[in-house]
Amino acid sequence: MSQGKKGIFGRLVAGLSKTRDNIVAGIDSIFNGFSAIDDDFYEEIEETLIMGDIGIHTTEAIIGDLREKVKEQKIKEPSECKALLIDTIKNQMDLGENAYEFENRRSVVLVIGVNGVGKTTSIGKLAGQLKDQGKKVLLAAADTFRAAAIEQLSEWANRAGVDIIAQQEGSDPAAVVYDAVCAAKARNADVLLCDTAGRLHNKKNLMEELRKIHRIIDKEYPDAYRETLVVLDGTTGQNALEQARQFREVADITGIVLTKLDGTAKGGIAVAIQAELGIPVKYIGIGEQMDDLQKFNPEEFVNALFTRE
Repeated sequence: MSQGKKGIFGRLVAGLSKTRDNIVAGIDSIFNGFSAIDDDFYEEIEETLIMGDIGIHTTEAIIGDLREKVKEQKIKEPSECKALLIDTIKNQMDLGENAYEFENRRSVVLVIGVNGVGKTTSIGKLAGQLKDQGKKVLLAAADTFRAAAIEQLSEWANRAGVDIIAQQEGSDPAAVVYDAVCAAKARNADVLLCDTAGRLHNKKNLMEELRKIHRIIDKEYPDAYRETLVVLDGTTGQNALEQARQFREVADITGIVLTKLDGTAKGGIAVAIQAELGIPVKYIGIGEQMDDLQKFNPEEFVNALFTRE
């Protein structure tokens, strides 16, 4: 394993410490405290996973799968179930290849999410990372209704060293996207990242706004690859899952960015979102630095959840 890889995994392990303390301490005491595999044993595991925000439906699927494997493999010792449990959790999250196709094609990435989830910050970090890969990146400040959103995105554009297209606060978001699409084509940009609104309290307006934006991209940039990412705050646990469901009603979501996992005991929500909604978690945020927005690897994530520091 290279130093870089080790460093990233180490930060992931450190970032998930609160979630791990929440889940693993409970799991370990179950595996060490039970002498037989019975209904009480499974109930305790179930309760611990639900407390770690893995979610009721996902937990039920995990426990069902675990029971089957224990039976098939004729396992008698509770301590032998831990590796099986870890594999079962990984299986719940396996949605095939998590594609990052937009990185390799001329693309327009729409990023949506309610206020306060870390949407603008995530866009800035993603812009910086893409630029470091040698991509020409352009930002569009199309979240025009949130006070200071444009200034905040402009700061991130400066930090990442990329250009930004913006208008005045309160402008029509679709007009900003139109300008940005024209600029992206003229400047030969590889990736256009659009900071768009997420006013879930008025879904009808949001839906109309997104439709308008899509119509402009269809007309002005039909050959661009499309990605729609929704940013969710990992600290909100089951609320994040509910937000993802609601956004899915108004937009064709292709991936999820789950932020603030370093400050929460609810990191298990990553498992629930991916397993229950079938939408891949593509990035996770585990800190303030530019490279603390990481591509999501389910295998590494689950390993980090169960790795003692």
